[in-house]
Formats: sequence, C-alpha cells, structure tokens
Amino acid sequence: MEVKAVTKYVRLAPSKARDLARSIQGLGAEAALNLTQHSRRKAAVQLGKTLKSALANAEHNAELAPENMYVKEAVIEPGPTLKRFWPRSRGMVSPIKRRSCHIRVILAERAERSR
Repeated sequence: MEVKAVTKYVRLAPSKARDLARSIQGLGAEAALNLTQHSRRKAAVQLGKTLKSALANAEHNAELAPENMYVKEAVIEPGPTLKRFWPRSRGMVSPIKRRSCHIRVILAERAERSR
C-alpha cells in the first residue's frame, strides 16, 4: 500500500532540493529521516517535515508499521514564481525571480521476502 504527503508553496528553489530528494529515494523511511535530520540544508528541513507527515499518515490512517516503509518516490515540483525587481543605475531595473516548490513524498510498504 502507498501513502503520500504533500507540502506546497515552500519558499525554496526546486533546483536546490532535487538532489537531496533523489538521494533519499529507495531508502528505508527511518534511514531517510536520519539523513534529512543530519543535513544542514534548508531543503533537508522541509523534506524531513514532509517525510514525517507521510510516516504519520501511514501509521494513523493506513495502520502500517513505519519500520516496514521505504521512500518509493520523492519529487520536487516547481511552484509559483514571485517576480520582483532590483533598481539599477540610470533608471533601469533587473528582474529577480523568487522561486517556490511543492514537495511530494510517497512511501510504500516493503514486500515480505519469501524463502
């Protein structure tokens, strides 16, 4: 069974979070949570929050054991971009794009190994 959690409108550029999301894919839920807790990046904090939410959804809504879960998919999608302007000399401006992203984490239950 799959369980998902989504965090929307995170004020973080998607390009700064995608490499961390790729690194936790396929890991066990506990190992992925450990990785995000020991990283000093802003993306790790937001990804960790979404991962904790997905674990809570699995435990309370679907009644699944968190130790049997693994990160099936961790996706960082672009959100809306705020357009701002920075003044320059001679009355000109430079555009600034303040990017945001949506974080989606899907957990799945590990299949029991048959011997």
